[in-house]
Amino acid sequence: MSRSCDITGKKHQTGHNVSHSNIKSKRRFMVNLNSVTLFSESLQRKFRLRIASSTLRTIDKHGGLDQYLNKTSSRSLTDKALKIKKQIEKNVSKKAS
Repeated sequence: MSRSCDITGKKHQTGHNVSHSNIKSKRRFMVNLNSVTLFSESLQRKFRLRIASSTLRTIDKHGGLDQYLNKTSSRSLTDKALKIKKQIEKNVSKKAS
């Protein structure tokens, strides 16, 4: 299992450790991942995801998983998140008609 966010696809970044004598050695800045269970109000279902802390804060800011996925463009979401987004859209269109 790779260390990447299930919704945004954020992965590690690379950089350098810089010593006092300015010698640089490679290092990786890892993503702060959390295993969470998010509830979809329109689907009445829970989803277990490993997401970055920054993504979790953004989901809370938008008011939940459904609102976040609706406001976020499909290009910036992973396949797993797109699948959930399509299920939500399909369910909302059924209720509207």
